[in-house]
Amino acid sequence: MDNVLDIEHLSTIFKTEEGVVRAVDDVSLQVRQGEIVCIVGESGSGKSITAMSVMGLVEAPAGQVVGGTISFHGENLLTLSRNELRTVRGNEIAMIFQEPMTSLNPVLRIGEQLMEPLMEHLKLSRKAARKRAIELIGEVGIARAEQIADSYPHELSGGMLQRIMIAIAISCGPKLLIADEPTTALDVTIQAQILDMLRRFKDESNMSILLITHDLGVVAEMADYVVVMYAGKVVEEGEVVALFESPKHPYTQGLLKSKPIINQRQDELYSIPGQVPNPLELVPSCYFHDRCAHCMDICRTKQPDLKDIGNGQKVACWLYEEAMAYV
Repeated sequence: MDNVLDIEHLSTIFKTEEGVVRAVDDVSLQVRQGEIVCIVGESGSGKSITAMSVMGLVEAPAGQVVGGTISFHGENLLTLSRNELRTVRGNEIAMIFQEPMTSLNPVLRIGEQLMEPLMEHLKLSRKAARKRAIELIGEVGIARAEQIADSYPHELSGGMLQRIMIAIAISCGPKLLIADEPTTALDVTIQAQILDMLRRFKDESNMSILLITHDLGVVAEMADYVVVMYAGKVVEEGEVVALFESPKHPYTQGLLKSKPIINQRQDELYSIPGQVPNPLELVPSCYFHDRCAHCMDICRTKQPDLKDIGNGQKVACWLYEEAMAYV
């Protein structure tokens, strides 16, 4: 299958009063046609900034993409002008944000916000755009579509707002959908419905999805391929079954161990010791070394490269002899 999205050696920084934060550090990943790729990791690992970099939403001068390429169907998005990027964003690449209440305009009716991309990208008339907007509200499982179209965001529940965000995202038939924590703060029943909806739209249109989450249950249910990030870097990646059955990086092992197991009694839940390092204080090393039970001297002084270890998995860890050969 062809790559819809191909990110190579992406680096994104933010300039702060305290110094430069390297939020995304030499990240490479691919998303193929019709595939769901999940990026997983703790808060602050660089997941959302990777997505924002793809969408061209990292705002200068504070934020800046300083290295790498982001290719969409072979075209480097980083070389496009602002107007050229506008024709791609919301049309061929769409994004669902974490917080629908803050992502939607509180002073515009739902219908108006659904109509905007339809008129902008598909050049529909106002009448045709409203008709299609009402159809989209129904397609995402919301009853009383006309009434909802005339409502304001504050009149809808969190689950309904997230459905509206999905409706806006799929309105122009994107080839790539980026979903950033699309089920955060939703109860499990609504979460399951949202995930089923995303999978259905993906199957119907052969759309690709880049799904960002910290929920391993969502990863197990949705992903074809998994990318694990820590402190702005990719530490492990692989096919979902291989990664869950045989995680290689100590961080991935810790994430999986932290998830409660149904029907298995546990005196206390496991948590990875320590904290994510301060991004202003990172030095050449494995960034996970001070939280790792397998830490060696080289882990404190040299950063491991991401290496293919077979079985469709790649890992950045000095524990493996394949990596040790590059010392």
